[in-house]
Amino acid sequence: MSATGQAAITCVVADDHPAVLEAVAEYLAQSGIEVVARARDGAEALEKIEQRKPRVALVDVRMPKLGGIELTRRAQRSVPDTAILLYTGYGDRALLTEALDAGVRGFVLKEAPMDDLQRAVVSVAGGGTYVDPVLAGTLAASSMGNKLPQLTQRERDVLRLLADGLANEEIGKRLFISAETVRTHVRKAMDKLDADTRTQAVAKALRDHLIA
Repeated sequence: MSATGQAAITCVVADDHPAVLEAVAEYLAQSGIEVVARARDGAEALEKIEQRKPRVALVDVRMPKLGGIELTRRAQRSVPDTAILLYTGYGDRALLTEALDAGVRGFVLKEAPMDDLQRAVVSVAGGGTYVDPVLAGTLAASSMGNKLPQLTQRERDVLRLLADGLANEEIGKRLFISAETVRTHVRKAMDKLDADTRTQAVAKALRDHLIA
């Protein structure tokens, strides 16, 4: 249990650089997140994710034996309740888009401050998404040109709360609407933004300053 009496967020951390792995795991543990396993390659990470079934898995995009994206595809089939957060030093749009298609729930750059990393883990653990601000522009790049989509105020409100890491039920309570209505607003916003996932919708809305 955490200091607040709530069940701690469980997390598996995977990175093939021992110093990075130890530093990240120790920081998260000190932040109240329960690091239930550590792994130095993708195959070991997948095995530990399937064994421990953590709420979040923070995985490096480039690892021996199994990369972070393929790990995500396999984990989505075997442990779909585990949210995969990609820890990356790469900002390549094709790689990020492939990761979204695989089911990744968020992205954090390795150069980001540690408190951003902790915030990202908490966000995806709560059912939200997290897109590193530096990656938002890369991820959201599209052929839409300068024509910005017209989102309703309610759609903006929903995306803003999604960006803050809130789940549908929490957003509904904040806005005094049902979780199903929240899902409807998300779908409409995704259509307008030409986004395949809610994570991509949040990234595009951030890039185009449709939400703050």
